[in-house]
This record gives sequence, structure tokens and C-alpha cells, in this order.
Amino acid sequence: MIKRVVFVAGVSVGYLVGTPAGRRQLEKVKGWAGDVWRDPRVQGYVQEYESQAASFAKKQGAAVWEKAVDSAKGAMSSSTTKHSTNGHSTNDTNDASPTVVEPLMDADDANPGQR
Repeated sequence: MIKRVVFVAGVSVGYLVGTPAGRRQLEKVKGWAGDVWRDPRVQGYVQEYESQAASFAKKQGAAVWEKAVDSAKGAMSSSTTKHSTNGHSTNDTNDASPTVVEPLMDADDANPGQR
């Protein structure tokens, strides 16, 4: 079944790109898509979702920044070997406890009422 779908898709793309009639149809579809995109109702949805995405990114940006800083601090403080001046390495006795960071919120958590 999947082979048939791929075949039909290939024939369709070949028609649209390879024939003059197909290119005219492609231009019609491009014009229609542009008209739909410029529709005020569509742009209202676009602006709504852009603002939701921006607020989600701001919330997550702070969490990602904190996690990156904590990870860097943890990596710096948890090195397990020291190199002495005589060339032998010794184990570090610094037992730093790991920093607990809240898990990042995924897209489903950001909009719990929408599915």
C-alpha cells in the first residue's frame, strides 16, 4: 500500500513540475495558498499562536538557562581526578551532591485544555 502512495505522489510531483499544464496548476495552487494565508481570519490565528509560542519560549528559556548553569557548575565541581605535579592522578574527595532541577514543561503541559 505504501508503495502505491509513494508512486502516486511521485507521478503527481512529476506532472506538476514536468509539464506546462502542471506548472499552471501549481501556480493556481500557489495563488490560492497565498490568498488563504493573507485572509484576516488566518492571520488572527497566526498571531494568537505566535504569542502563545513566545510566552512558552520565555518560560522555557529561563528553565533551560537555569539547567545549563546548574549542569556547568556540576561539571566543574564534580571532576573526579586531579593531576598532581609529579604526574600521578589522585581521586578527588569532593562529594558534591547533584543539583535538583525541575523538569522542563513540554508542549502538552503548556496548554492542558487543548488537544
